[in-house]
Amino acid sequence: MDLGAFSISLAVKDLAASKAFYEKLGFEQFGGDDGKHYAMMRNGTSVIGLFQGMFEQNILTFNPGWAEDGDHPETFTDVRELQKQLRAKGISFNMEADESSIGPASFVLTDPDGNPILVDQHRSE
Repeated sequence: MDLGAFSISLAVKDLAASKAFYEKLGFEQFGGDDGKHYAMMRNGTSVIGLFQGMFEQNILTFNPGWAEDGDHPETFTDVRELQKQLRAKGISFNMEADESSIGPASFVLTDPDGNPILVDQHRSE
């Protein structure tokens, strides 16, 4: 099962301060909304999303159709197919993708220790 690129989405209190901190660790911003609510940061293949006022806690994030280097693989498993495969394995969801939809969609599940996992597809096949 290929879940796509992995990143951690951090719930931050001060976006500017967090961005400055991670820049000192060698991260560079490659996406975001001009400092309003979030910034996507990359250091090599490591990706961190900094989100202010959007999430209550940190979230493990997977992005089908996206590679850690920002590339878009030619083929990938659609988020709705991943959801079906996980449901068949007995996984329950906090939020589900509409399986009758196409294009961008997401689902959320929680691991046994209470860590939220977001599988978020940004593109169509």
